[in-house]
Amino acid sequence: MNIILLHPEEIARPLPKQDPRAEHILKVLRRQIDDTFDVGLINGPRGKATLVAINSDDLELAYTWSAEPPPADPLTLIIGLPRPQTARKILQEAATLGVSAIHFVLTQRGEASYAQSTLWSSGEWRRHVQAGVAQAFCTRIPAVTHGQTLEATIAALPLDSTHLALDNYEATTALSKSNLLGYSSVVVALGAERGWAPKERDLLRQTGFTIAHLGERVLRLETAVTAAVAIIKAHRGLM
Repeated sequence: MNIILLHPEEIARPLPKQDPRAEHILKVLRRQIDDTFDVGLINGPRGKATLVAINSDDLELAYTWSAEPPPADPLTLIIGLPRPQTARKILQEAATLGVSAIHFVLTQRGEASYAQSTLWSSGEWRRHVQAGVAQAFCTRIPAVTHGQTLEATIAALPLDSTHLALDNYEATTALSKSNLLGYSSVVVALGAERGWAPKERDLLRQTGFTIAHLGERVLRLETAVTAAVAIIKAHRGLM
């Protein structure tokens, strides 16, 4: 945790001691009274917090704010809804890399029961996104959706974007050789862990997606997400 993230309403009150962020401040950062540490408002500015008092139940903090970080990269991920443990890794890594949106969609070869996981129903997914953003020393939280259809998600995509879909079976070009410039944003779609079904490939092609690959090796979904984002960011001069 390279920065402590706070919701705007939290800065007006003490931070409870049982909050994991308070434990991090005291036990990991080992801050004492009058010490400072890095903080950020979710989707807002970064700054410094000073530990004013350590009470029996909470920490009193004072804040000084500076400039807001740059916006998230104009990169949207569409991902076939995977196993919860895989989704957790993707949420954190994609947030760390700075994508603007992650849409986990229902696919023909994915397990529909994954949508009922406590990862989604309890809101646990937010914790993984915020951990990824905090790792990156940023405050920009990507938009996240889950459980929608592939067709509905495609229909809501930005107009001025280039669309790419990764596929190990029918791709004829490498992602690294695809047209990644000349558009305001990039959308990349990755199937669930069993890949795209034929009808989904047809839908992707019909809606303007170029089918591309990451090479001959078959990667885990979470690895493919990281590799694809890194390639796209490098081509667009974002890393």
